[in-house]
Amino acid sequence: MLLVVSVSGAASVALEPKGEAMTSIRQTAARQDQAVRQDPAVRNDRAVRNDRTVRKDQAAGPERAGCTPESRITKTLLGYGVLAGPLYVVVALSQALTRDGFDLSRHAWSLLALGGPGWIQIANLILTGLMTIAFAVGLRRVLGSGTGSRWAPRLVATYGVSLVVAGIFRADPTLGFPVGTPAGQGAVSWHGMVHLAAGAIGFTALTIGCFVLARRYTAEARRGWAVICRITGVAFLAGFVAVASGGGSASSTLAFTAAVVLVCGWSSAVAVDRYAAVDAAR
Repeated sequence: MLLVVSVSGAASVALEPKGEAMTSIRQTAARQDQAVRQDPAVRNDRAVRNDRTVRKDQAAGPERAGCTPESRITKTLLGYGVLAGPLYVVVALSQALTRDGFDLSRHAWSLLALGGPGWIQIANLILTGLMTIAFAVGLRRVLGSGTGSRWAPRLVATYGVSLVVAGIFRADPTLGFPVGTPAGQGAVSWHGMVHLAAGAIGFTALTIGCFVLARRYTAEARRGWAVICRITGVAFLAGFVAVASGGGSASSTLAFTAAVVLVCGWSSAVAVDRYAAVDAAR
């Protein structure tokens, strides 16, 4: 018993200094940490590091804002606008140059929807229309408020819907196309009337849209873009009037084709401009 007690006592004595040592170490560390915090040089260094961190966060703010889900959606929608015009022109022109019996000086591109390979132009019209509608939604999101923020997207969307309708309801064979069609003006069917009405509504809406966006650019003090919009609107309107009253003449058909190419390029350019303005708008 004496031996056990002695061993236990010795163990207690041995443990006490160790516990006191740990306490002493903690107290020393606390005093040193307090001294470091009170040191002006240390405080200044920490303040500098904190200031640099804040500045980095502030500098990264716009970039981070441009990566928000809403911004990504808006950019995607505007991206469809960038692609819609060039896609339509490339697909239509490639068909116009390769389809038997098609004459660029006599036939409008909508006639490419007729005949065996006509499904290509039908798909081209519908897909371009859907992409244009998506562009209109993106345009509404990026314009926010102010001049033309509501009507410009609505007019562009109307043009997109007209392309979809024109793809579903095809034009009537005329002027010798497709091959085997009489050379003169053909009879107009009910679906041909729907096609023509859709074109008239869509072209009118887009023409007005050009001038509405011109007002928007004027309000933004961007005179160059405003002039481009007005020129495009006048040229597109002139081309449409020419083909509607030209009776299939070469000059009127070529004028309308040039107007279509111009307005496709214009819409793509506007989409690129607004795509780049997404971050600034936020």
